[in-house]
Amino acid sequence: METITLANLIDGKLAAPASGAHLDVFEPATGKVYACCPDSDARDVEAAVAAAQRAAPAWAALSAGERAKHLHRLADAIEARLGELAREESRDSGKPVNLARSVDIPRAVANLRFFAEAITQWPGESHVDVRAVNVTLRQALGVVGCISPWNLPLYLFTWKIAPALAAGNTVVAKPSEITPFTAFRLSELAIECGFPPGVLNIVHGLGPKVGQAIVEHPKIKAVSFTGSTRTGAFIAETASRQFKKVSLEMGGKNPAIVFADADLSDANLDTIVRSGFSNQGEICLCGSRLLVERSIYGEFKRRYLDKVKALRVGDPNDADSNLGALVSKPHFEKVMGCIARAREEGGTILTGGNPVKLHGRCADGWFIAPTVIEGLPQDCATNREEIFGPVVTLIPFDSEDEAVAIANGTDYGLAASVWTRDLARAHRISEHIDFGIVWVNCWMLRDLRTPFGGVKHSGMGREGGVDALRFFTEPKNVCIAT
Repeated sequence: METITLANLIDGKLAAPASGAHLDVFEPATGKVYACCPDSDARDVEAAVAAAQRAAPAWAALSAGERAKHLHRLADAIEARLGELAREESRDSGKPVNLARSVDIPRAVANLRFFAEAITQWPGESHVDVRAVNVTLRQALGVVGCISPWNLPLYLFTWKIAPALAAGNTVVAKPSEITPFTAFRLSELAIECGFPPGVLNIVHGLGPKVGQAIVEHPKIKAVSFTGSTRTGAFIAETASRQFKKVSLEMGGKNPAIVFADADLSDANLDTIVRSGFSNQGEICLCGSRLLVERSIYGEFKRRYLDKVKALRVGDPNDADSNLGALVSKPHFEKVMGCIARAREEGGTILTGGNPVKLHGRCADGWFIAPTVIEGLPQDCATNREEIFGPVVTLIPFDSEDEAVAIANGTDYGLAASVWTRDLARAHRISEHIDFGIVWVNCWMLRDLRTPFGGVKHSGMGREGGVDALRFFTEPKNVCIAT
């Protein structure tokens, strides 16, 4: 099959990289190259920034309603190609097609529609006293940078660019070079939908070349980043020297805390299983530490393991596959290394812990069985460091205080889930655990109006709703004497 050559989107046109070089793009399920994306550098970023600067005044001058129409047209185009984009997202990332069709692509549509509507409904602020009327204007920053990760490619790419564009900014965006395909499709759709040239620019390539050029460029006024804590720390340090706004959504080591009085119906237990293994565990919100009250630990473990063992690892194109392939060979090797380390730390592998070898077209793919480990101390590396794969540790606890201490015993603080029928306990636990998001008796139930983000090494700032619109605008107070 012929290799597909992707291109940058700069100034409303598809463009080859200035270097003329390209990077291989692998299909995780087969381990084979199927596309190549631009190996761009600072020259391409410079061209994109120049185009964004030219487009910025006219785009910011449009009414909120006119900008919203552009976002809705782009959402319409994605929705019309939902099945095709789901297959491409699966091919690029290794996730099951059904997951991309039911979650990833619909969420990309929802992101664009939500911020298209939100910007038209965002109320202004005014303060009146006997001396003056104070009006707060929210003005676009100008050119902003959006850098998104490989695990939820179009889902998180649109999560960033939608509020930036809605608020009147022009965008220079970098998708992951590991999963660039749907971002390239978005480039084609933006041209097809008549997006004004230069309003949305997409530059493919490596982080040290493209990402760093975006972060360092003096004309880019803010950077929204989702990715690793190490890269986020570099971005924060670099941006601070230019007094540049940054929003960082980084890693997680999330607990799911199950109390003895929890409603452990099959539906809820299915949700707890899904919280650990959805998207092969390659979601920053996955509950990779499963804390269970000791009085129910044995029975819970039995039922939980039965459901985990029933998960099917298979070809992402198969409708009955629950887990697909890990995104890349280096990531596959990293996760297998983490499982080996867990054994060295004294952990007992209750199920999984091994690569899965498939036949046919997926014989060389990067698949790992869903893995559950128990018997590890709370302070070991396995229970403290992010693995970002289909690996969950089981940890018993005896009291609320112990559960809180175990949950907080990591440098991360992104998301947690609490399972209990006791509403007072749910409030207590939610107040005392150090996480930016707490789900009670649910997981991944998202309202796009709410603030999204973490604490500690999981991030800085919040995305979603008015928090995103505030980030991508600058407040200006106008005081008019009466």
